[in-house]
Amino acid sequence: MCGIAGIVRADPGEAVEEQALLRMARSIRHRGPDGFGLLLDPGAGLVSTRLSIVDLAHGWQPLTGEAGSVLVYNGEVYNHPELREQLRGQGVEFRTRSDTEVVHALLEHEGLAGLDRLNGQFALAWWQPRRRRLTLVRDRFGVRPLSYATGADGSLVFGSEAKALFASGEVRAAVDPAGLDQVLTLWAPQAPRTAFAGVSQLEPGSVLVWERGRIVERRRWWTAGPGGEEPGEELEELLRDSVALRLRADVPVGAYLSGGLDSSLISALAQVEKEGELRTFSVAFDDPAYDERAEQELVARALGTSHHVVEAGAAEIADAFPDVVRHAETPLVRTAPVPLYLLAREVHAHDLKVVVTGEGADELFWGYDLFKEVAIRSGHRDDPERAMELLAELYPHLGASAARRGPGWARFLFEAGAVDDPLASHLTRVDATASARAFYRDDVAAGLSVDAALEPIRDGLPAGFAGWDPLERAAWLEVTTLLEPYLLAAQGDRVAMAHGVEGRYPFLDHRVYASSVALPAARKLTETRDKVALRDLADELLPESISARRKQPYRAPEVVPFFSDGSPGWVEEMLSPAALDEVGIWEPRRVEGLLRRCRSGRATGVREGMALIAVLSTQLWHEEFMAASGDQPTETAAPEVRIDRTADQSMSEVS
Repeated sequence: MCGIAGIVRADPGEAVEEQALLRMARSIRHRGPDGFGLLLDPGAGLVSTRLSIVDLAHGWQPLTGEAGSVLVYNGEVYNHPELREQLRGQGVEFRTRSDTEVVHALLEHEGLAGLDRLNGQFALAWWQPRRRRLTLVRDRFGVRPLSYATGADGSLVFGSEAKALFASGEVRAAVDPAGLDQVLTLWAPQAPRTAFAGVSQLEPGSVLVWERGRIVERRRWWTAGPGGEEPGEELEELLRDSVALRLRADVPVGAYLSGGLDSSLISALAQVEKEGELRTFSVAFDDPAYDERAEQELVARALGTSHHVVEAGAAEIADAFPDVVRHAETPLVRTAPVPLYLLAREVHAHDLKVVVTGEGADELFWGYDLFKEVAIRSGHRDDPERAMELLAELYPHLGASAARRGPGWARFLFEAGAVDDPLASHLTRVDATASARAFYRDDVAAGLSVDAALEPIRDGLPAGFAGWDPLERAAWLEVTTLLEPYLLAAQGDRVAMAHGVEGRYPFLDHRVYASSVALPAARKLTETRDKVALRDLADELLPESISARRKQPYRAPEVVPFFSDGSPGWVEEMLSPAALDEVGIWEPRRVEGLLRRCRSGRATGVREGMALIAVLSTQLWHEEFMAASGDQPTETAAPEVRIDRTADQSMSEVS
């Protein structure tokens, strides 16, 4: 796992400065603390910071291939040993055991068609100097990030994180109001948009080809949705194999254990594969409304893992929040990434670089309450009495309230968007999140709207989407609008790689995804049971109280960390009228009303919590990137520096 960055020019006579590449490397050193490599070519420069996981001694980048092309690559391809043997059978010789060299050889021999053979998570830049062509590629689900910007002179700057673009000196940080508004509508900017003006992110499963100063191709090489590849094997066999593949490494591999079904199942399969040597890591909270430590400890005891717990209290969340915003590179609407940042820090402290986790199961196997809402809406629209019964079962804590509100509650559930609106499943979430937009300044709000924020999604729906089953539509939207841009980013890659920890996701093996899509609906959701196929497998591996446990949505405290005894002083400073006026996004008088409720302890609703976090994180984000956009990274370089002077030279070490 690594961080990658680079600059390519339309004119080969226009040099790329070595110092610019070194600044880029320093800005993303957290992604690869074990060293970095740098390549200079006429009119081009590439850099890679390395987190050593496979072939620790020899897997350095940039890597020059037989045909003279160069690769920088961030990720892991888990089936690289099998691909290496196949390529050897075609006469390819290898110098290392690294998956990087396998990916590079595959590209040089098969071109982009070889991407379909890769099982893994990756973002890569492939430079072909003779053609002056740079190809950027991102994995199927966008597990690994890749940002880029183009200049008026035809140059292209790219990096694993936008920090690298700004560190290059070629891109200046500025707010994209439409990108910010997507955060307040959908929790995250939707690729290719980011919250920065002029900075794009490569879409998941996509390829971008730049050649001699212009982008000549931009396309999807893989797309989520029904009707794709056939799984070929049973789900249980695929999932066991997926876990086994993701335990491949030349360093120890641990697991995140939340106490829920998904991470517990992955931990159980990993413990079997590792023959009882698994280390597991959990987040616990001092607030019982969020805490799952009893279930975590139950699973750890049942599996016999070596278990470690990190407690995320209000003070810890507030203290780490600015760092999380800096690494996320976007405003946030939840504090949920913060405990995962603290968890990755603990993993790093235990000298682990890799963990397997349970992300993706709820999206693939319909585990969220959102799917149950869709089932109620689509199956009982003409039977409101039965719908209300199911609603009370779904949200027992709202039972009395729902009964009091009666038809009003039913209208909220059933009339959130027209029946035939393809986005109907997600409009209640949009409505709740977008309440933070009420705190915009009038001049900011004038150019923005929820409809405009949703327009790119509507325009990008797959052909025939309106004819899909409502639950299939909801699953596609959940994968593409939340899992990819938010859960795998702000709650995934960014907070883990902040500490040099690589997360691996067995449920997001493309074969497991294909199997989930091919499953009959009844194997995913019935009126009484969700994630049916996974629960059947868990019955064999986990305590019954875990395999049958109702999902507890992962959340973290939002208002209390910033408005309680001992809260940091910078909170009030960031939210002062003067600070709000300086940034120019939020209306101070409106924000003051929210702050009064927060200070008095009356801001207990989900919408108020999201609004507070949106305002506060935007202020921090603006200060970190826009106010300091002229600053250069001061972090020192990793101890080992490797520099190529041309793409045709072998890598030579200097220090």
